[in-house]
Amino acid sequence: MKNHRNKLLATLALFGASLSHAEYQLNFQQPATSIAQDVYSLHMTLLWICLVIFVIVFGVMFYSIFKHRKSTGHKPADFHESVTVEVVWTVIPLLIVVAMAWQATKVVINQKNTKGADVTVKVTGYQWKWGYDYLDEGFGFHSKLATPQTQYENFGKDSQQVEKKNENYLLEVDNAMVVPVGKKVRLLLTANDVIHSWWVPAFSTKQDAIPGFIRDTWFKADRVGVYRGQCAELCGKDHGFMPIVVNVVSDEDYKKWVSEQKKKAAESADDPNKKWELADLMKRGEKVYQDNCAVCHKPDGKGMGAFPALDGSKIAKGDRSAHVGIVLAGKNAMPGWSKTLSDTEIAAVITYERNAWGNKTGDVVQPSDIKAARK
Repeated sequence: MKNHRNKLLATLALFGASLSHAEYQLNFQQPATSIAQDVYSLHMTLLWICLVIFVIVFGVMFYSIFKHRKSTGHKPADFHESVTVEVVWTVIPLLIVVAMAWQATKVVINQKNTKGADVTVKVTGYQWKWGYDYLDEGFGFHSKLATPQTQYENFGKDSQQVEKKNENYLLEVDNAMVVPVGKKVRLLLTANDVIHSWWVPAFSTKQDAIPGFIRDTWFKADRVGVYRGQCAELCGKDHGFMPIVVNVVSDEDYKKWVSEQKKKAAESADDPNKKWELADLMKRGEKVYQDNCAVCHKPDGKGMGAFPALDGSKIAKGDRSAHVGIVLAGKNAMPGWSKTLSDTEIAAVITYERNAWGNKTGDVVQPSDIKAARK
């Protein structure tokens, strides 16, 4: 009983400390684009209009209730409707609504004007990460949550251990989107599986990514910095683990970054006809597995919920072609990886799954096998 009481007191103390250090923000984030500034200004203008209407309406109402109360001997008035009053209290609200709509329409139209872009990026939503393809530069990459799984699932060698959270807990990624400051960036958004939504509050940019459709939006950052957002559409069990990070840099730094990305893309390009050794495929496959599969099937292959264990499974130890087919096309809650991973990556991860943990099948899947299975 005493131990339980001490644990409760410790928990309350930690909770109180976290509240005392929390930063509360009651309004929008500080605008980082002209559109965001327009949205913020519109928001504040409409807020003040609503406040004035609230004060006038409730002021008149409370004044009337107090001034004409029965206890002072006031007698109810007996009169018929006034056409003038009816017209006045219909026309005035109409003019207010039209004025508000006029300002809002100008902002919305500007938000939809994607002409004259300096940089065009195709953004693809996946369960659960983002893909960025720089169409003008000819390279692309995936961006996923960088917060270690041990921090948000609280497991480790000691079951009671809770790992310390990072500063940007659940808002950090392994590969940030990088754009130049002061340049108009057009985003072409789509999705590979279900509906996602790309949202960065400081840019006032939010657009749904829908499978089979291309939606577009834009932003132009006014200052250098790191801006964070999230997927704003419920897209599955790991919806909360799809952060967005946009690194706005100078034009010079952007050109250097583009050059580095092109070099990396060239170096990582795989020869589709290469014959891989088992050890090399296992090493490559482990990285692919940890980056893409471990979040559902667990790093130790034990699985969770709707995602079955791969260690000792009939799929990983059974027919190889069936295993390839499931990875390519997906099954039940598992998405297909045919559009996300290359032939070499799929061959490597399947080889890894068939030989890792207790699955010592000795099978080697080559990129050519995946290429043939795609047909």
